[in-house]
Amino acid sequence: MSPMLQKIEIRHDYKAGDLGHIIRMHGEMYNYGKEFEFYVGESLSDFFKHQNPEKERFWIAELNGWIVGSICLKKADDWAQLRYLLLDERVRGIGLGKRMIDLFMTFMKECGYQKSFLLTEKQLNTAANLYEKLGYQYVSSTFTDFGLEERRYELVL
Repeated sequence: MSPMLQKIEIRHDYKAGDLGHIIRMHGEMYNYGKEFEFYVGESLSDFFKHQNPEKERFWIAELNGWIVGSICLKKADDWAQLRYLLLDERVRGIGLGKRMIDLFMTFMKECGYQKSFLLTEKQLNTAANLYEKLGYQYVSSTFTDFGLEERRYELVL
């Protein structure tokens, strides 16, 4: 395990400022425009307002008190939706993404989910490769209101 990875703490309790920080990270990292940022803000706000902690979880990775990553399991009927996998570029390649996905997969199985899906933007090839290594399979594409091609991947255990 890398020295930097050892210093990263991952929590799943909400703290003031988390919502704004994750929205800002999405906006700055992807730069898809204000409509995308509004979408992220609205969907994150809705998640935190209505979260069922027994079936849903949001993980925040922090390094020296700074948020450097996130991932979310959102219940969507009987599916576990993987959302908001985001890593600050300074912590990529150290194993943090794998560590966060392992937390997601463990919680998913503990909750009894048998299937999972995620939506990702077509241009995010590194993320798509990671999802495929986990067993997710591409099933369809649609276009978003903000002009992105969103791809759906599914995993059945």
